[in-house]
Amino acid sequence: MLAMAVATGISIPAHAAMTAEECSTAWTTADANGDGILDESESARYAAALRVAEQPVPQGMLDQAAFEEYCAAGYFDVTVPEAGAPFEGANSFTEGQAQDRVLAAGFTSVSALTQDDNGIWRGTAQSQGQSVNVAVDFKGNVVASNM
Repeated sequence: MLAMAVATGISIPAHAAMTAEECSTAWTTADANGDGILDESESARYAAALRVAEQPVPQGMLDQAAFEEYCAAGYFDVTVPEAGAPFEGANSFTEGQAQDRVLAAGFTSVSALTQDDNGIWRGTAQSQGQSVNVAVDFKGNVVASNM
């Protein structure tokens, strides 16, 4: 994906790479019921991140070994939006693809998203128990602002 982005001149948002310790902590936090498997409700963020990265999503469950492998490969890294985002432009994401980007960025309870006249997908989501406005631009930047 990176090679394709460089070849086409598309900018990719920066990533803050997760360390092995952060991956382990993320696993412990995500496995809320402590059963060693992330079910669909526990893995929503991670399944969305895999879809965004065009990686296979385990059918309904994600075990610790697979989680740690995907995490070490950088698929669960936190995306940092570019300064000045969201940017106007022709957006080829579907609503589902935009929603996956919001979920992968760590938001929950994402509302239906609508695309505005500038090509930016907009809606609401939850972040740390607070409702926020979210926007996804054509570059994949996810930006939140207080309501």
